[in-house]
Amino acid sequence: MENELTLVDQMLVWLAEYGLRIIAALVILIVGRIVAMLARKLSRSVLARSKVDETIVSFVSNVVYFGVLAFVVIAILAKLGFQTASMVAVIGAAGLAIGLAMQGSLANFAAGVLIILFKPFKVGDFIEGGGATGIIEDISIFTTEMRSPDNKLIIVPNAGMTSNNIVNYSAKPTRRVDMVFGVGYGEKLPKVKAIIEEILAADERILADPAPVVAVLSLGDSSVDFAVRPWVKTADYWDVYFDLNMKIKMRFDQEGIAIPFPQRDVHLFTQADSGQTNGDILEKAIS
Repeated sequence: MENELTLVDQMLVWLAEYGLRIIAALVILIVGRIVAMLARKLSRSVLARSKVDETIVSFVSNVVYFGVLAFVVIAILAKLGFQTASMVAVIGAAGLAIGLAMQGSLANFAAGVLIILFKPFKVGDFIEGGGATGIIEDISIFTTEMRSPDNKLIIVPNAGMTSNNIVNYSAKPTRRVDMVFGVGYGEKLPKVKAIIEEILAADERILADPAPVVAVLSLGDSSVDFAVRPWVKTADYWDVYFDLNMKIKMRFDQEGIAIPFPQRDVHLFTQADSGQTNGDILEKAIS
């Protein structure tokens, strides 16, 4: 009978000591979960109003939710009498080790967040970046998918995309077509310029403002080079580029305007008789 009373007394003492802690831990769990859900909802709302990409919204809101829950779990363990200092140290060390092991992936993730937030390019843009050139097909957290002009799929890690210059050919509504045409030194330059300007004026795709530029660029070794620089809509760039090359060449042929190409005169000296040496031939050629 005394043993039974002793056991009951021990249970009462245990309940008195730990009962309130357990109740407090349950209250912390319930309240903490509610706070975590509210924090996730609030973060989603703030990011949605900022028009952030849905992928980032979902990721950040989940990080906030589980981050609050982690603090709740630590608070519960501390309330129950566990030593949480060593646990926090272990979690910190584990986090550091995981971070070092995944530093490449984390760098790609951070770059993906920056790309989605600042939008240096979007799906459908034709860009040059990450050592590749192509049309953007998909932007994810870790990689960017591009389609090359010859229809190859290029997957570029986001860290590689943001670590160097990005050239976005689709960002502006208009582009300048830079071309150079060489004509012979014997041609009349005003006539050549008038012909090129006539061809440009006849093409409706070439914009009147800014006005196209046709001017002598340089006096080359074998030609007078004209810079031809019309402005077009970005979507018309390559069509205009290819068409102008053909139209100007055909018109030059019709007008008899020569397009020179590099030439080299070769003088062949033959040995007059077997008595001449190579030195004699060289001396004769020089003189």
